[in-house]
Amino acid sequence: MPNRPEVSDDVVSGREPGAPVLRGQGAAVAAVALGGALGALARWGLGLAFPAPHGAFPTTTLLINVVGCLLMGVLVVHVAEVRTAHPIVRPFLGVGVLGGFTTFSTFAVDAQTLLATGHLGTALGYLAATVLGSVGGAWLGLVLARTTAGAR
Repeated sequence: MPNRPEVSDDVVSGREPGAPVLRGQGAAVAAVALGGALGALARWGLGLAFPAPHGAFPTTTLLINVVGCLLMGVLVVHVAEVRTAHPIVRPFLGVGVLGGFTTFSTFAVDAQTLLATGHLGTALGYLAATVLGSVGGAWLGLVLARTTAGAR
């Protein structure tokens, strides 16, 4: 019979049950924190440069999320399929930079605000454009990266 993990084993990280969660993760935590700060600052700067008027379609947030998803698709191919990346690359760029750059919470608040202020058509268009654009962006990023990298 194959060696199956017990329910109490931490099968995700390989830690012993009860071991501190962050033991040996200092570099990854620092990479996520630094990347997150950079991504969040980039998003904040774009929001300041291209603000959406009250009740208007939140174009900047939509584009941030679509571009972030496209870049995540490219990143996944390059760190998981094409090459063996340094262990810090994925936490820094994926969780940190792109996690800080994209914003599901702003998307949700924007949609709720549009609905609450009676902009039903704009809200529904925003919801559809964000979901379809983000999933489509991730798919396009995967396809472009695989095509240009010669993978699969």
